[in-house]
Amino acid sequence: QVQVVESGGGSVQPGGSLRLSCAASGSTFNNLAWYRQAPGKQLELVAVISRGGVANYEDSVKGRFTISRDNAKNTVYLQMNDLKPEDTAVYYCNARRFDGALHWGQGTQVTVSS
Repeated sequence: QVQVVESGGGSVQPGGSLRLSCAASGSTFNNLAWYRQAPGKQLELVAVISRGGVANYEDSVKGRFTISRDNAKNTVYLQMNDLKPEDTAVYYCNARRFDGALHWGQGTQVTVSS
């Protein structure tokens, strides 16, 4: 059974940093990604990383966020630096299997506020 479990959210002041972790188990995964949904807004892709380590980012987080993964642990990380109030959202981990099936975590809240 596939499980996707996020951790690491919390509250931070503008300019601060947080590191999100996501452990995916029960299968082997191709792409691993982070999405976020702010109140009243649509779900948006923040960053995605292939099994080979190729990463892509949403424009507003480029240079501030870094996605990485440990294939041995089936874990993906999102290091978030220089956080802004507009980064406030629920962050979701997404794991895509090689057959295309998608699995989602339960989400973790990130709040950036002074």
